Amino acid sequence: MAEQHQDVGTANGMNGKVAVVTGSGRGIGREIALQLVKQGVSVVINDVGVSLDGKGEDSGPAMELVREIEAMGGKAVASTASVAEWESARSIIALATDTFGRLDYVVNNAGILRDKIFHQMSPEDYEAVIKVHLMGSFYVSRAAAEIFRKQESGAFVHMSSTSGLIGSIGQANYASAKMGIVGLSRSLSLEMARFNVRSNCIAPSAFSRMIESVPGATPEQQAANLEMRRARTRPEQIAPVAVYLLGDDAKDISGQIIGVRGNELYLYSQPRPMRILQNSEGWTMDRLREQVGEGWKKSFVPLERTRDVFPWQAQ
Repeated sequence: MAEQHQDVGTANGMNGKVAVVTGSGRGIGREIALQLVKQGVSVVINDVGVSLDGKGEDSGPAMELVREIEAMGGKAVASTASVAEWESARSIIALATDTFGRLDYVVNNAGILRDKIFHQMSPEDYEAVIKVHLMGSFYVSRAAAEIFRKQESGAFVHMSSTSGLIGSIGQANYASAKMGIVGLSRSLSLEMARFNVRSNCIAPSAFSRMIESVPGATPEQQAANLEMRRARTRPEQIAPVAVYLLGDDAKDISGQIIGVRGNELYLYSQPRPMRILQNSEGWTMDRLREQVGEGWKKSFVPLERTRDVFPWQAQ
């Protein structure tokens, strides 16, 4: 079994490489870490062990996964440092190089939820989610970028979400952070290309802890929806996409957003002009009303939620 894993890792150029996976004590991050180990990658398991709302600390999930990986014959080390502070995030990257002597991959997966209808959302609820998801992704990526630039190689995978790309109710903080991560990844892909560094986003729509609390339905509807997601969508369906995007097989893929929903994959479009107007005499209220309000009406993006865009069940 170990030889088979090494063969696969070698084919992807991954055997002997080192990865940091944040938020990897449970869920999607855990599965990504396990599949990286099966490719011959040594992994920093970073997880502060908090609940979805960010409260409490427990080193158990990270250490438990390290022990599981070591029992498989793999290499891993646990980190309980928070991604939400600059020096703490730098320590996660330093742990990789201090323990394994190098760093090749970063998966920004850590996150919390503070779901609340917008007019009831406190500044603290908004800032806490931005701090972990968006600032955390920046801090960890920025620390890793110093290493990637010097060695002229490396790959990032960041977790975005349909909540940001399409829209969701009760998640303005989460959606803002996830859309910000798209901009971060795109900037990284452009600025780091000359150093042979790639950056891509995955937008999962699968069952995980991170979407258990999404509001907008009755308790009965939520229970039925969660049961369907548990049965049809799993972290194991997301992890292979992340591992693929990190490896050499995806060496020509950068700056992209790939959605994963059950066994379905989506390549997301990115904002580009789709209608253009020019008026040599300038714009007046009447011209705007006629040419924008009326002329563009059929081209405006409708106020849809994720469930409106994906009305079918994932297979």
